[in-house]
Amino acid sequence: MNEQAPMKILHIVPSLQMGGAEMALYRLVSTLDPALFLHSVISLTCDQPVGDLIRSMGISVESLGFRPGIPDPRMIFQLKQRILNFDPDIIQTWMYHADLLGGIAAKLAGPYPVVWNIRHTITDQDSLKQSTYLIAWANAWLSRYLPTKIICNANTGKQTHVAMGFNENKMLVIENGFDPSQFYPDEEAGESVRHELGLPRNDYLVGMAARYDPQKDHANFLRAAALLLQKRQDVHFLLWGNNVDDNNLELVELVRSLSLQNHVLMLGLRMDGRRLFSALDVATLSSAYGEAFPQVIGEAMACGVPCVVTDVGDSALIAGNTGRIVPPRAPQLLANGWEELLSLPKIERAGLGKAAHERIKNLFGLEKTTQKYSQLYQSIAKEPR
Repeated sequence: MNEQAPMKILHIVPSLQMGGAEMALYRLVSTLDPALFLHSVISLTCDQPVGDLIRSMGISVESLGFRPGIPDPRMIFQLKQRILNFDPDIIQTWMYHADLLGGIAAKLAGPYPVVWNIRHTITDQDSLKQSTYLIAWANAWLSRYLPTKIICNANTGKQTHVAMGFNENKMLVIENGFDPSQFYPDEEAGESVRHELGLPRNDYLVGMAARYDPQKDHANFLRAAALLLQKRQDVHFLLWGNNVDDNNLELVELVRSLSLQNHVLMLGLRMDGRRLFSALDVATLSSAYGEAFPQVIGEAMACGVPCVVTDVGDSALIAGNTGRIVPPRAPQLLANGWEELLSLPKIERAGLGKAAHERIKNLFGLEKTTQKYSQLYQSIAKEPR
């Protein structure tokens, strides 16, 4: 590698839909020093909407256009050719499918160092689709041969993958980082959201950002909402994320069956996370399993909002003593956590929000995360292939 030229990093990701891993990739390529690193991104399936965000920085993004699901062997040979064309110094793969396919393609293309990125916690086989679990199991065996390093974004994720058989000697933890220029307390934005939604000024708002997926357990959230409303009627509930809208008939029926129509607002996929978080009195994540280092908890806390989260993955580590931690699949305890925070005097709840903001800024700033990736890439590049 020419010492004057930037290091070439090829990122391979299953998709570029809106999600935690996809946004982590976007933040990484947007903050690593462009004088040191030149990026190219390949999505195995679709490249929207995050692909456009990455392209806007002048970074090459390509979609292979395969359908999601069981990996197609043709992906390997297409990836091999693109690896040879770009000739990267390091290949960074993201999540199980890309780890497997990208790792094999890199071996076929030549002695390219590969860094896997794992962003899940495996509690049991039921925490993944059967096909995905089989890929994770295959990756555990192949971890001895394919990757140079394996990044986990959570301590719990590392522990459960070591227990599954992943090569512990190659594993390290680099937590998600949060950008203080994008997520910060914004009272004016919060007020504008409440006005937009037509909410009474003095009513409380509890919210969650999450795609509709069994892992996120929207049913737990909504059952807790129904329980809280039995005690007080001055609370509304805000949900947003992919497939969280009135077109989701399963979700709409659950809201109706719990008589929550007048208290639940579903906004679908939104890109204005800071505005929405800033409108909340309490943020939450009601996940049942599978979380590693949930991005939305840190984003809400960075906006100065105290959180009630289920004890899944590193959620409790993120929230610390600035919110409330409850067991998963326990709607009554989730409702109790909300009630406890909402019952605090406004100045005390604001104090928790300020402490949450400071915790994210001091412990999980994006700059620290970016520095760890930069140091890892540079150390790998110095090693002989």
